Amino acid sequence: MTALDWLIVLGLNGGVVLYGLFLARGTSTPGEWFLGNRSLVWWTIGLSMFATNIDNADIVSLTGTSFKEGFHIIAVHTLGALAGGIVAAFFLLPAMMRAGHFTNAEYLEARFGVTTRVLSALIQIQYRTSMLGLMIWSVFLLMTKFLGLTPAVAWVFIIALVALAALYTTWGGLKAVVFTDAFQAVIMFVGTGVIVYAVARAAGGLGNLHGALEKAGTQGGQTLSDLAHMGRYFGDRGDTLPIAVFIGWVIIGGGYWTVNHTQTMRLLGARSLWDMKMAALFGVTISMPIMIACSSIGIFGRALFPDFDPPDALYPYLADRYLGPGWKGLVVAGIVAAAVSTFDSMGSSLSAIFTRDIYARLLVKDRDDSHYLKVTRWATIAILAIGFAYLPFIMSKDTMLKAFLTLIPVFVTPLFTIYLFGVFTRAHFRAGLCGILFGGAYGLLALWDREVADIGWLAPWFTGRWVALSWSMGFTLLGGGLATQIWGRCPAEAMEGKRHLPHGGWLERSSEHLGPLPDHPFRDGVPVFLNPALVAAVLVVVTSLVLLIWFW
Repeated sequence: MTALDWLIVLGLNGGVVLYGLFLARGTSTPGEWFLGNRSLVWWTIGLSMFATNIDNADIVSLTGTSFKEGFHIIAVHTLGALAGGIVAAFFLLPAMMRAGHFTNAEYLEARFGVTTRVLSALIQIQYRTSMLGLMIWSVFLLMTKFLGLTPAVAWVFIIALVALAALYTTWGGLKAVVFTDAFQAVIMFVGTGVIVYAVARAAGGLGNLHGALEKAGTQGGQTLSDLAHMGRYFGDRGDTLPIAVFIGWVIIGGGYWTVNHTQTMRLLGARSLWDMKMAALFGVTISMPIMIACSSIGIFGRALFPDFDPPDALYPYLADRYLGPGWKGLVVAGIVAAAVSTFDSMGSSLSAIFTRDIYARLLVKDRDDSHYLKVTRWATIAILAIGFAYLPFIMSKDTMLKAFLTLIPVFVTPLFTIYLFGVFTRAHFRAGLCGILFGGAYGLLALWDREVADIGWLAPWFTGRWVALSWSMGFTLLGGGLATQIWGRCPAEAMEGKRHLPHGGWLERSSEHLGPLPDHPFRDGVPVFLNPALVAAVLVVVTSLVLLIWFW
């Protein structure tokens, strides 16, 4: 890294942080901090969702996983993300916005009771802080492998990034986060494009992916050209059908866009239902090419360096090898932007969940706005600090992605299933808790079998990491279905999450202060070509064709 590189990194990201501090001024009400006063337009939300969706851990883990296992991972960032975005924006979030909810867990209380709400909050905090640990570790790898920093200096750098993100997030809330993310997204676009072009050029060009792999031949009995096809990946042990892997990724993608409040919080801040739907579609759409490009870096890397190890160190190695002065600075600037955008997003969303769904709901119910904003700001700092606790577990895994997949089926998939249950069925109020208990029990059993005891009478087709996602949904549906059979179905209006919540106090007052929610911002109605349903249908068709024809 030259002085020019560091100037680019510090100049671009320093400017964004200063802008975030500027936006943070004057935030003093819950509506401003949690939802940006419901004033956000679709393109800013979409860029923010993109910046949060594609963090530095994704960049590193996508490269490492595609290097080792191939292109199957793009399923989660294409059709999986699109399915989750459509479910969230077209079915779940409209009900939440009309009911005046601030978090997705609030909907679960209206639909399934306070226990489900609190469980959801705890699951989200565990799930996303574990991801925060992945991001911290990926930044460490990049700082030490790419920039050549000593471990001590790298940790100081990381702590400084977390502190800067916390600084403008704690004071500015959602609006500061969204607008800084929008600028960070542009930096990420440029940085990713630079390294993809450089690595592809070294391997013979962007159109030479298959040729480079065929030239590399086989390794360890594996035909490397198979890496470019999703339909030729059969799991870690070679005993899993590719369609099972594909379905598993779609489940993960769907869960990310519904369970994950870092994304739904942005959508809840939209100025209209139309903006909310278009923001989700825009965020997913602009994420797809970047995710495919990052995966292709790993494939090209396998063609260039078949014996490289460990896979998660490939991205910094390629960047260091093929980028010259100035270009390195752009790539590092993109990586830093990705890290900061995700730190601020997690800090704001998880602190909102803690304050509204745990602290104000159960502990301190009737104080003024300033008290709860102070709690939220301190919670932001605490949430960001918790991510460091996951580092020993993450460091014990072969790749960061395996660490992520180990945690998902336990409670995140059951929670995603409960959201679907609540929106699409008249399941009984008790179905939420019963479903989570059934799905969570299966998830713990499967996790114990895979990671701890290797229970002999449990077959791989029942507890394997890919099939576990489908089984987890199945057991959750079984628990919720049994509850509905025993206690009967709920009233139809309960599906919209409008059931009265008898908690009163600050939570109720803050919801009442939200303004009216328009359907769209147009004076004469939504133009046909801007109909979100039409746009969604086109995206589903095009994405499916690309995956099945080009990548399968």
